[in-house]
Amino acid sequence: MLNFLRPFFARLFGPIVRGLARTPVTPNMITVAGTVGIAAATLAMFPIGWLFPGAATATVFTFMDMLDGQLARIKGSSGKYGAFLDSTMDRLGDAAIFGGITIWFMRSNDHLLAVVSLFCLAGGMSVSYVKARAEGLGLNADVGVIERPERLIIGLTAIGLSGLGIPYVLPIGLWGLAAGTALTFCQRMRAVYVDAKTKAAQSTAGEQSTAQSAAAGSTAAPPAAAPPATEEQSPAAKSTAAAPAPAQSEEA
Repeated sequence: MLNFLRPFFARLFGPIVRGLARTPVTPNMITVAGTVGIAAATLAMFPIGWLFPGAATATVFTFMDMLDGQLARIKGSSGKYGAFLDSTMDRLGDAAIFGGITIWFMRSNDHLLAVVSLFCLAGGMSVSYVKARAEGLGLNADVGVIERPERLIIGLTAIGLSGLGIPYVLPIGLWGLAAGTALTFCQRMRAVYVDAKTKAAQSTAGEQSTAQSAAAGSTAAPPAAAPPATEEQSPAAKSTAAAPAPAQSEEA
C-alpha cells in the first residue's frame, strides 16, 4: 500500500546512496548490517522494557535497509542473489521485532498479547511466503492491505509510543495489525486461487482449440488421386482392333 512513497524516499536518501556508491560498500553489506542492527536493538532492549529506545533504533536500521536497492541500481550489481538475500534478511528482522516484544509480554505476564504478537509474526511470514510461492508458480498475489512496510510502521509505532507511556496504544496496534495481517493473508490466497483458475481455464480452452483445428484439418484433406490411365493396350486387344471385318454375302 505504501509503494507510492518509494519515489519520496528515493529522493530523500539519494545523496547518501550516491556517497556510498563511491566507497567499497556493497548492497549486500547494507542488507546484512541493517538486519543485524534491527535484531540487536529489538532483542536487547524489548525484553527488558526499553520499548521506545528499541523501537527508535530499529526504525533507523529499517530506513538504512532501504538503501541497498538504490545502491545496487547505481553500482549495477543488482541480481537474483541480492533479491534473495534481502528477502531472507527481512524475515529475520521481522522475527526479531515481534520475538523481542513477545518476550517482554511473557515477562510481564501478559500472555494474551504475547499470543497476539506471535500471531503477527507467523501471519506476517505466511503473507510473505504466499506471495513468494505464487510468484514462483507464475501467479499473481500482489494484493493486500497490510504488507511489510505497514507491518513495521504499525508495530514499531505502537511499541515506541507505548514506551513513552501512552496507554492502550500497544494492544490496539497489535490487535489491529493481527486483523489486517489475517485479512491480507485471505486476500492473497483468494487472488492466487482466482488467477490459477483463470489460467487453467485459458490453458484448457487453448488445448481444445488446437485439437479442433487439427481434427478439422484432417477431415478437410482431399482424397487421394486415382492413378492415371495408361495408353498401352494388351497384344490381344491390338490384334483384335487390327483384324478386318468379315465380308457380307452377295446372295440375295
